[in-house]
Amino acid sequence: MKENDKYTVITGASSGIGYETAKAFAKRGKNLVIVARSKEKLEKLKLDILHDNPSLDVIVKCVDLSIMSNVHHLYQELKPYQIETLINNAGFGSYESVANQNLEKIETMLRLNIEALVVLYSLFVRDYQDIQGSQLINISSAGGYIIVPTAVTYCASKFFVSTFTEGLARELQAANAKLQAKVLAPAATKTNFGNVANNIEEYNYDKSFGTYHTSKQMADFLLELHDSNEVVGAVNRESFEFELKSPLFDYAGDSKHNQNGTL
Repeated sequence: MKENDKYTVITGASSGIGYETAKAFAKRGKNLVIVARSKEKLEKLKLDILHDNPSLDVIVKCVDLSIMSNVHHLYQELKPYQIETLINNAGFGSYESVANQNLEKIETMLRLNIEALVVLYSLFVRDYQDIQGSQLINISSAGGYIIVPTAVTYCASKFFVSTFTEGLARELQAANAKLQAKVLAPAATKTNFGNVANNIEEYNYDKSFGTYHTSKQMADFLLELHDSNEVVGAVNRESFEFELKSPLFDYAGDSKHNQNGTL
């Protein structure tokens, strides 16, 4: 398998961090599989990438990953490609109190932020855990490590992403697997996240946050994480500095109270 036969898969690639991440990996000469719901936006991204990188192969997959059957189908469609890096950026948030949150929106959010991620990554781990150089990178949030007012359910979904990814990283390390699992935790980033989370057409990041990163900055941070041997790449929610870290959650790997593995 030649190096240029390998692919980077990015979900949620039609805008924001996913969009800029696709362009960043393209600059490194990586073939791409870009995944999102909007075919129009994906095709535009493909044209933009090929304009500057005409030798690359860019595969468009128009998929709604909040539907579990689509997740399984997508992975089957990825089977012909040698995947080097799988980046899960698909997801959205919600700023509402638990008492007032729109349950239809929340149910879709949980399916996308949690269920789709677990299914897609479980399938990938089975096939790639012994492939040298392979990586999984999940996009969590600073809200995946601290509870933010009016975003309790969203934060809980991102706590799942953070703990799942850190736990998977520990599991892979314990098994001496070649696959690496990593998690990126952005703080406020200027994307369409604020629009969707607040159910509004126009969202003013300068007014709402004052301090935030651009999608391109976050894509650059993701590349730093990708190139490192650390598991966590996190933006400090107060200083907005980006830091590479070891897993942050406690791990009971050596506890004498764990279930005996020789049942």
